[in-house]
Amino acid sequence: MSSYGVFADFYDELTMNVNYRERAEYVLSILRSLGHEPGLCLDLACGTGELTVELKSLGVDVYGVDGSEEMLSVALEKSAERGLDILFLCQKMQSLDLYGTIDTCVCTLDSINHLTEIADVQAAFDRVSLFMNPGGYFIFDVNTPYKHREVLADNTFVYDTDEVFCVWQNSTDSTGLTDIDLSFFVPDGELYERFDESFSERAYTREELTEMLRKAGFELVAVYGDMTLEPPREDEQRAVYVVRKRT
Repeated sequence: MSSYGVFADFYDELTMNVNYRERAEYVLSILRSLGHEPGLCLDLACGTGELTVELKSLGVDVYGVDGSEEMLSVALEKSAERGLDILFLCQKMQSLDLYGTIDTCVCTLDSINHLTEIADVQAAFDRVSLFMNPGGYFIFDVNTPYKHREVLADNTFVYDTDEVFCVWQNSTDSTGLTDIDLSFFVPDGELYERFDESFSERAYTREELTEMLRKAGFELVAVYGDMTLEPPREDEQRAVYVVRKRT
């Protein structure tokens, strides 16, 4: 998995369509429906810290972990600007090593898909389970096989903002692995400077994820469509998993 060095500079610009405040409130609504207080919460693969900051501003005792120093640099600057004291740790999901236990873990915006080997996903689930108190909840979302097959596929997307022109090219194989090539064109006077970055995502079936979660000591509570409390549709692009650490 890439360190997302260049991507970190433009991640927020390219995800302006994501309402992180609404997503934070959505996570909390799930927890309320379960009668579960967030307690100490981990934002796993927190990226530039947008969700972490929103959860903190809503009163959640939360800290963030991400494998990219560049992403965390943005997160630290952002939290400081908001006057929020948030701990950020630079660690990969599959080698998570916390100082103590947690009551809740969230992992959003298809971060699990960025682990392209089943062994790495299993390791990440195992590590979250290791540090989670019995009865704690882990909420994560994934891009669905439908999205990889029908939306990402072999398509190209173009993003044009005031800060950057980005070409996003995908190549998806029969196993659900999507290779993603990003080309960033950044204004430099009358010219543009080009930067390139590549990474991959893999789609996992519900059966695969459920079995890995079982092995890690979690029980499946619910699977929702994105930003809903309803089951995913057949054409759902993002599915939300709610799982509980077995007691």
